[in-house]
Amino acid sequence: MGWFGRRGIAAALLVLVGLAPSLAAAEDAKLKAVATFSILADLVAQVGGDRVAVTSLVGPDADAHGYAPTPGDARKLAEANLIVVNGLGFEGWMERLIKASGSKAPLVVASKNVKTIAGSHDHDDHDHGDHDHGEGDHADPHAWQNVANVKLYVANIRDGLTAADPANAALYTANAAAYTQKLDALDAEIRAALAAIPQERRRIITTHDSFGYFSAAYGMRFLAPQGISTDSEAGPKDVARIIRQIRRDKVPAVFVESIADPRLMQQIARESGAKVGGRIYSDALSAPGGPAPGYLEMMRSNLTAFREALS
Repeated sequence: MGWFGRRGIAAALLVLVGLAPSLAAAEDAKLKAVATFSILADLVAQVGGDRVAVTSLVGPDADAHGYAPTPGDARKLAEANLIVVNGLGFEGWMERLIKASGSKAPLVVASKNVKTIAGSHDHDDHDHGDHDHGEGDHADPHAWQNVANVKLYVANIRDGLTAADPANAALYTANAAAYTQKLDALDAEIRAALAAIPQERRRIITTHDSFGYFSAAYGMRFLAPQGISTDSEAGPKDVARIIRQIRRDKVPAVFVESIADPRLMQQIARESGAKVGGRIYSDALSAPGGPAPGYLEMMRSNLTAFREALS
């Protein structure tokens, strides 16, 4: 390599070294937002764009219901400019974590203004066909399973980002509007795909009671051996009840959620005669290289699995 070549490389390295501080400064200048789980983190990233650095406490394919926070999580909250939670009791551990962190960051409850539905904790009835769950019920926190609700999530996130960073309000408003158009297209796509499935076949089994909003919005019937939280384990009576109902109603397919141990659903499929319809995403996205790295992809991946198993 000649002198000119070595000199050129040295000059390029100097340029890169000179850029490093400015790149670091640009990253530091971003608004730091912490979301409780991966689905929320994606929505914050969609609205925040390049102006926001988003961190998710609970990562892809991980269960937020019974998450055990770490000291590192407390540090993330302490450094945050904005904290985004789902609410509706989904993150029962979050209040203690915020208190332990000493964070003074504003809190956005993404599910604000969502019309909730009841969810059962006692396994007595997980068929969302009639939503009759009785006196001891709690709000189902899985509101993102109805695309219309996610439009409210996006609006709440937009307002939270705008309040925390007014200088970029126009960007957040534009990003939210563009993403809302994508949500409208997704909603229409789901309705069209499910309309092609005969009504009597729109029955499936999932690991826990996480698709109530999808059921109410799109006319599917979901059964689950576990309640709305994965903290409570399904007992033998729950499993036997589900197997009886599969046989009675001729439910075609059993689905394994990405956050769950597949063995329970495989047992139910074996004993009931239903087929395993594939892997679906309820409470978490997949890793970036997987089939559900964002909310839009997650809903489309689930839709494909439902359609292939039920058609």
